[in-house]
Amino acid sequence: MTQITTHFIDKNRCGYRAKGKTAFAICLLSLLLVTPCMGQTTVKYDITFTSIWNANDHTTVPSGAHWSKLVGATHKTANAFLETGKLATTGIKNVAEFGSNSNFNSEVSAKITAGEADQYINGPSLGSATGDMLITDLVVAKDFPLVTLVSMIAPSPDWIINVNSHSLLDANGGWKTSEVIDVFAYDAGTDSGTDYTSSNSVTSPFQAISKITGTPINGNKMGTLTITLKTPLSVNAHRLNQVKAYPNPVSNGKINLVNLEGISVSKLEIYNASGSRLKTMSEITHGDALAVDIPDVATGIYFIRLTDTKN
Repeated sequence: MTQITTHFIDKNRCGYRAKGKTAFAICLLSLLLVTPCMGQTTVKYDITFTSIWNANDHTTVPSGAHWSKLVGATHKTANAFLETGKLATTGIKNVAEFGSNSNFNSEVSAKITAGEADQYINGPSLGSATGDMLITDLVVAKDFPLVTLVSMIAPSPDWIINVNSHSLLDANGGWKTSEVIDVFAYDAGTDSGTDYTSSNSVTSPFQAISKITGTPINGNKMGTLTITLKTPLSVNAHRLNQVKAYPNPVSNGKINLVNLEGISVSKLEIYNASGSRLKTMSEITHGDALAVDIPDVATGIYFIRLTDTKN
């Protein structure tokens, strides 16, 4: 029952009357729990990196060409893990040179402890030059809307692709629904090799992370990152805010939900304050109003949760 929180309870709709065993108050939890409108604090995204590594754009494709795991984090502060023009951290160095993610994972964990990041993203690898790496159902919190992702171009001296601190919020503070981002190659500045299969040559001192504009990659993009909001933005939040329940508190075993025009309710659930579900209604037919029979329960505060036909 972790989805039910007081963030979505309209206290003006909540009442209590300790009179009669079947009397209890209802707090209406609207579809805001599952529909990502402007104010929703958590949503899900699918993210796909599509590689276009090819000989025409990138001089050649070496034998055994592949990509290390696409890893990253969701966070709140820009440039928390890497920044073009700055030195690479140990975590980024190890991803770039060896495709090793353990130190980067530790750096993300430290940021999570410090309240700067929300989660480590552990995406898939790709065993070929071209193809897709898909991260599904990435849960993004509004307090941590920035996404950073990195993967090693392998084989290479210390070359990576990275998407740094990309915000999933638009200019108005709402969740972006979809976008496609061109992804380029960067030199981590820790190995001085000049070709995909150059021998190890430690850069001393380390240089700043920089975009690769010369051979063999020639400044061309390595692929695209497609970001798609998982849940449709189809429900009018203002309408949801108009849904009301009466009588409240309940005293006769029934409650009515009104102002449902334009909303197709597919499921109704009633929970007690500890999160136990007491009643479920599905395959619901309704017009502007819906009458609900309340189970015989003790006096207290209860919650109604509505789900629409688009889940």
